[in-house]
This record gives sequence, structure tokens and C-alpha cells, in this order.
Amino acid sequence: MSPGEAQPDQPNLSSTPPCANLSSHISNLKSTPLSRGTSAASDHIGLIGAKVYEIHPWIERVIGKTKTCNVDVMLGDLLQRASNNPKTPQPDLLDKCLEAVLKVCNGKFSTKEREPGKIFHSSQVAQSLRDYSLSMIEPRSYASFIKATNTALACLEEIPVEGTRAASRDLEIICQRNDMPIYQTHQTEQSKRMPNVFILPSKSSKEAFPEVKNPPWDHRVQNAAEKPKGKRIFWKDVLASIEFKRTPNFQLKGPEVLYKVTHYEPTVPEYRKVPVREVSAGPATGVSVLQTQAEQSAPDLPPPRRSNRDDVVKNTTGSSKRKAEDDGESATKRAKTTDVLDVTVQTGLYAAEMFAANIAVTHLLNLIIVDTIVWIWYYDRQGIIQSSGIDFMKDLPRFMVLLYALQRFNLGDWGRNTEFDEVVEQGVHKTTLDGVVVKDGVHETELGGVDLVIHTDSEERVTHYGLQGRATNVFPVTSDKLCTEFPDSQKDGMVAKIFWAEEDRISEPEILKKVHEIAAKESDVKGHVPQLLWYCRFPNPTRTVREALGIPEARKGSRVLYILVFRKLDPITALYGIELFDVWHQCILCHIALWKGGVYHLDISPGNLMCYKKEGRWIGVLNDYDLSSLNINAGPTGNERTGTVPFMALDLLNPEGQRGEVAHLYRHDLESFVWVLVWVCLRYKNGVLLAAPSRLLDEWATLDPVTCGAMKSMFLDRFVYFERDWMDPQIWMLVEDSLEVLDNDKQRQKKNIIAQVRKARKVIRTDAEEQEEEKETGKYDLFRALTTTEAWKRCTTLRLPS
Repeated sequence: MSPGEAQPDQPNLSSTPPCANLSSHISNLKSTPLSRGTSAASDHIGLIGAKVYEIHPWIERVIGKTKTCNVDVMLGDLLQRASNNPKTPQPDLLDKCLEAVLKVCNGKFSTKEREPGKIFHSSQVAQSLRDYSLSMIEPRSYASFIKATNTALACLEEIPVEGTRAASRDLEIICQRNDMPIYQTHQTEQSKRMPNVFILPSKSSKEAFPEVKNPPWDHRVQNAAEKPKGKRIFWKDVLASIEFKRTPNFQLKGPEVLYKVTHYEPTVPEYRKVPVREVSAGPATGVSVLQTQAEQSAPDLPPPRRSNRDDVVKNTTGSSKRKAEDDGESATKRAKTTDVLDVTVQTGLYAAEMFAANIAVTHLLNLIIVDTIVWIWYYDRQGIIQSSGIDFMKDLPRFMVLLYALQRFNLGDWGRNTEFDEVVEQGVHKTTLDGVVVKDGVHETELGGVDLVIHTDSEERVTHYGLQGRATNVFPVTSDKLCTEFPDSQKDGMVAKIFWAEEDRISEPEILKKVHEIAAKESDVKGHVPQLLWYCRFPNPTRTVREALGIPEARKGSRVLYILVFRKLDPITALYGIELFDVWHQCILCHIALWKGGVYHLDISPGNLMCYKKEGRWIGVLNDYDLSSLNINAGPTGNERTGTVPFMALDLLNPEGQRGEVAHLYRHDLESFVWVLVWVCLRYKNGVLLAAPSRLLDEWATLDPVTCGAMKSMFLDRFVYFERDWMDPQIWMLVEDSLEVLDNDKQRQKKNIIAQVRKARKVIRTDAEEQEEEKETGKYDLFRALTTTEAWKRCTTLRLPS
């Protein structure tokens, strides 16, 4: 179809994919309602240039949806994982372990003398806890807590409980003080965090003290209580983070004289409250941000320096997290806080670092301690679960059982994906998996033992940074077996897409089958869709732990891990000028043909528009179908909202759209194509991402959907002020003409809404009448309006012939 031809039959394009959810009681929804926080923050790191220190609004929104469970249920699940037979329920393990640890709690246990003079007495636990309670300054309490914990671990290691594994000799976990900056690279960005205390493998803890030789006391109670000396700790080695907060000027109670096994007594508070705060969208009016960006020049300046800490947290009681300092420093020398983040958000940011540090992590555990109450926080790609609290002064046995279970964890229990072996010196992860090979996009055959070498340190990787959602990572990959199956793949290379798909959504391989069936008939699709070579679906969806913990609606939003291997493509952001328009236009034509064929993409963004070169011309590829749907669906499948916020149509970003009350039409995806073009023009110069001071729209990447929609509407009113000297004049004219079309459409819709509201005041409409009005509204030919602009026609004449 040429750009001058009429838009395809409008009824097919104005329709929405049959809407969205599994349950009939919400069948009135017209599109998938927003699942807040599921937007992959990784889409914004490197790909669209958001800073890692600005990502906490996404973290806050995910934490705001935290589920809760009783701590005894959580402890039972952790013990089950640490048992000899994790798949066979052992409901009495918790009671057995509570009885077994009493001797440690009451100071009646001593370890064997493994080396001369190295005996641990459990009475030292109570003494260290007394020291913890007497310290009024948070950082000074770390050493006491670490000594108590590590002494307890040494004792618990020697206590057998029928049905549980022995303590892990491979890990030999240890509680280690950090309180120092830890850096991690996320593509082009670097994060900097300063957690209080870690749980580490003993080997990693000892490596942080390379110059310390033969300490007079065991490393667990001397070095571990100090900050690392000579070498920093790496996120990839961290098993769990422990974040502390203390109530100022509040004297803590010490340990009990005698402990017994008792029923769980809820703490006050029972659960750690998650604060809800408004996400800042800049100055109060919001106008001056755009006005300043539009009217000021944009010189190429180096990025501004950051302070030593990108995140300084303060809890709701006023206790603040300090800069790195020695225990002896005066409290008056604490660094002033710049960002006020609750301890739950700070710990969530640490979890995001831990997810990013290792490949295909299944879940994480962190601990939050406020005064003497500890909460267990469990993170996976479906969301977060918080246990009720344990007061480790009043209820020390339950805290000891927590340590007992964690001490028996293997790497898989900690959430590491043991299918992948890291080869550090090569910067790769290796694995061999059984999966399905795909020939001609349609025919599938089981193919066992496929070797994959995933280049996780490659500069071409696209990595995820966040907590919940698909968590898509894309890495270059090599495979001898797949190269034998697909000899042509050696020319362009292959990439592995690793992501967590919603279990109840039609899988991407299934959708790609339909895509290739359409490609066999439609020239606008053939050669313009990705070539899937092989895929593997992992077992154990995330709902499993929720079912075990009794979390309501465990299946809702459940996720499962996939690896898909594709032929390698190039991003559209690497193009500029008429080549950019040509590829962008090809993707639009492909999108139209797929929509007519019953495949609804629903997530148009820069990362999903790709290209490759053939006979001297760039060929556009509409990529990434894991949020797409088919017209066979009875509704919008899955729980995840469809679309990447900065590029979603304005209709879908308003409150009604976020509640799923707005049907996702073809015109909404077409509007997303326009926002992609805006994004590329304002943020890239000759195919290279601009430095932070020069590029615009950074804030769109981290705003909540409704606020982002308001900012985009404001931009639509002022877009003529945003031209920059690096832009191709023909492309910028196309951007202006396209935005003018969107603005005219916005005004048209506003009039329609006013008319509908006035009509509704007078008459009660039937469902059929409402559907007919919606159909009439959808008949507006946005495609024709765009393709008949002067700029579109001019770009069409300049592009290479088909």
C-alpha cells in the first residue's frame, strides 16, 4: 500500500481488540486497566535515557501494591525450601525449629572447638542484643546486631532438625556491615547506593578484607562488623540487604531473661506501612519546565556532577540515613538529606540493583529493621510480599528460625537462576536448555540440548532496571547448535530476549505464528517482522509462592520466564533524516496490515521499531509482540497495561483510560507512532543519544501515566517552540504537521465528549447506543489525516523507492 492511497477499511482499524480480562465480572472493561508499576523501568535506562537516580517513582508505585502475609506462614515456606524434600509439605517444621532454637535463645549452647580458641557461646547473642538496645545512634548499632546474628549462625549451624538440610557449606552465609557506596553500571548509566548491612557468602565477605591476615577472633564477629577494607562489595554477590531505621531518642528494650515457644503476637505496627506521596512533575504550574526547555538554547554540555549519594533516606519518624562515617563520629556531622525516601523505597531500590546484577533472577529476599522489629520482604516479577513483623527482643525464637532457614538455602533458594553459569573472564553466561526451534516462522520442532553463550557484558545489551513486570533483557548470543540449524544467522548475529511474560497472556511465540501467517499473504508484513529462531519456557510461575502463602488472587498477574532467540536487528534510533522516515513509515504499513489480519500490537515505542539493511536500503521491522493480542480473545488478556507510558495515546493516559474504560483503538497505536518520532527527533542527533543537558523529555520516562499525559498535552500546545538546529528540517516539519493533526483530533474529541455528556443528561442510553456512538467516534480517519499533510507527501517523494 502506498502512502497516497486511502486508509484500509475503517471499521477494521477503528475497532479494538476484544477486551480484556479473564473474569466475566469485569467484562465491561474496554481495555486493560493500568497495573501500576508494571511498566518496565528498563525501557528507560539507556534506551530512552532516564537516570537511575530518578527511577524511584516507579519503585514507589510498585511498593504501594505490596501484599502481606503472616510471618509464621512465611517462615513455614522458607523452611520448606530449606528442607530435605522441598516438594513434600512438612507443616510441622516450624514447630520443630522453634523448639530446637530455644537453647540458642536462652544461652545454653556452645559450638564445637573447630580451631584452638574458636568457640561460640550462645550467651554472646543476648549480650550483643543488649548492646544493640543501648545504642541511641543507628550506625553504632550495626556492629552489635552483626555480632549477635553471626554468633547465632555459628551455633545454629550445629543444631540438627529432622527434615531440614544441613547448613550450606558452599555459601556459609554471614552478616556483613557495608555502610559504603556500591556502584553498578546499567548500560550508559551508573547507580550509587549505600546499604547498611548485607547477608553474603562467607567467601565474598572475606574478600572485602584482602589485607587482613589471621584475625585474632573469628572473621564473623570482628571483621564482619566493620566496613570493608581494601575492596568493595559487589551487588552480584549480595544474597540479601538489611536496612535499619531507628526512632530518635527512643530507648529500646533489651532481650528477655527466658524464652519459650509461644503463639505469634503481632507487632505494633504489624506491617510496615508504605507511604503514598505525589510524584513530582517539576514546578507547581508544570508550564515553566516546557517553556524553559522550548525557549532556551541546548548547548552540548557535560552532565552535571552528582553528590556522593544519589539517594539519602529518611523514615517517617525522622531518623535519617547518614553518609559513610566512622562509628565514633558525632551525630551532628551527619550529611543533610536531599531526597526523603522511606526505608521501604530505599530497600526496593536495593532489590532493583540485585535483580539487575544477575541474569534471570527468580526472586529476592530483603529485611527491614525498625528499632527491634524485622519484616521479611519477598520480591519477584509479579510483585512484593511483606511478612508481618518479628520483635527480635520479645520473640527471639522466630528470628532464630528465620536465620536457621536462610543458613540452609542454596543459591536457587536465594533466587539465583542456576541454569546459567557465569564465566567472569569472558563476560558471558553459558547454559544448555531444551526448547523449540522455529522454522519459517510457523513450523516448530522440539530441539534438546541447545547451547547458548549469552554475552551479558556486551555494550549492545539492553538491560532492565526495576522491580516488577516483564523485566526484559536483550543480549547478543551465540550457539553452535542454532548456527547449524540457521546458517544465515552467522552473518547478522543473534540476540536472546529474556523476560517474564504474564502466564495468562497469549505467548509471544503463539502470536508470532499468526504474524508469519499474515506475512505469507501481505507484502507490507513480509520481511518487516522479527525472525524467531528458538525459544524456551521455564517452569515454576510466580503464582506458586503466592498459593503457598495463601495470597488472594495468586494467579492474577502471575509471570513465567521465557528465553527467545531472534535474528539480530538494529534500533530505529540509529537512523536519521529520510532513512528514519522510510523505516518508520514501513513499520506503520506493517502495523496496519497486521491489525487488519487480527494482530493488535498495542505497544508502539522506540525499542519496538527496529531495522536491518538489505541491498543498500534499511528495512523496518515491527518488533516485540509480548503485549500484543489476537482478535480471537474474548477480552484484553493479562493484567499488565498495554503500552509504554511516554508513547501511549493521550486517551489512554487520562484517568478513564487508566481504569480501562477507553477502548484501545487502531488510532491509539498510530498516535504512538507520532510520539515515537517526536521522541527520536528531540533526543537523538544523527543517531546518537544526546547528553542529558541537551536532550528533552527525560521526565516523561518516570512520571505516572496521568501526569505524563498532562505533560504531553501541554507539549502539544507548545510544540512549535521545540525545533533545534541539529534536526533534519524535513523530518521536523513532518513532526510539526503530525502534531498539528493530533491537536486537531484532540479538539474534535473534546467537542464530542461535551456533546455526549449533554446528551446523557437528557436520556438514558442503552449499551447498544453507547457502542454505536463509540463506533461513530472511531470513524475519524487519523491515517488519512497524517498522510495527506504536505510534510508527509514531501518525505514520501524523497524516500528510496520500494
